[in-house]
Amino acid sequence: MPGRKLAVVAFGGNALIKEGQEGTQWDQIENAEKTARSLLPLLRGGYGLVVVHGNGPQVGNILIQVEEAVTKVPPLSLDVCVAASEGSIGYMLEMALLNAMRRQRLRGRGVITLVTEVVVDQNDPGFRRPTKPIGPFYPRFRAEYLMRKQGWNMVEDAGRGWRKVVPSPRPLEVVQMDAIRRAAGAGHVVIAGGGGGIPVYRTARGDLRGVEAVIDKDYTAGLIATSLKCDLFVILTGVDQVSLNFGRPDETKIRMMSVPEARAHQGDGQFPEGSMGPKIRAAVEFIEVTGRGVLITSAARLGEALRGRAGTRLVASRPRQGRATARFRAEAS
Repeated sequence: MPGRKLAVVAFGGNALIKEGQEGTQWDQIENAEKTARSLLPLLRGGYGLVVVHGNGPQVGNILIQVEEAVTKVPPLSLDVCVAASEGSIGYMLEMALLNAMRRQRLRGRGVITLVTEVVVDQNDPGFRRPTKPIGPFYPRFRAEYLMRKQGWNMVEDAGRGWRKVVPSPRPLEVVQMDAIRRAAGAGHVVIAGGGGGIPVYRTARGDLRGVEAVIDKDYTAGLIATSLKCDLFVILTGVDQVSLNFGRPDETKIRMMSVPEARAHQGDGQFPEGSMGPKIRAAVEFIEVTGRGVLITSAARLGEALRGRAGTRLVASRPRQGRATARFRAEAS
């Protein structure tokens, strides 16, 4: 709706498959309901909402299904598997959000999933050295066959077997960006860019072609948030706050961090790739373009974090003492 504040929220595929669960569709539907409830403070606060979810466990399961059925039905390429995960996760989140909004009497909003292509550069350095492991573990004989027959890049993983590794290029353009903008502007809750989006590239003639790669969902969420110039960018993760020296005896939780501080900590190796690194980098890039704040916290603490009582707030620069939390509360209210 015109004039409504807008939030972009990113969270990982592990939000729907918890540690120790089998990852059945019933597990995921139940977890989708919990995730939907965690987003209610934003909806009650009057925000329009764009949701970008991860898909790591889900697309891995799809790849296992593809491999197990390879002698019975034609296999699917990775980009098609990503598209399948966008549709299935989107369905579960749509249903959960619609139910949660109905129970809270939050009427007048639809929920829509957009299967989203994201353009990457064929010359991205990630294509020269694929490093992202996906899918099942294979015995050596099967891995050697796939490397020879299919041309896969594969690596041995700590004695557990061999896994396919694929490029993880940076996103350049969200193809459905205008549709996302229009749907959010019309007041719908929009689920888009799932799993980082379906990786595609443009040919010399301008046509789109799918490519075997995965895109980090935090980077795609940051690109969407920046394109929309949203009022609030929220990154939900498995911890309540960002920490320095994570997991060590001298671990220190951070309540607020400026862009210069974030860059310095990145340079010191505090935020590794595959963990907090992409989240911090996406947050910094969003702030540098928009000047607006980013909130990193867990789904369970989101309501408290919006009131300045939890989470880590990233800002362009530290305000004068005593004004930091008040300013962020004003932006989030």
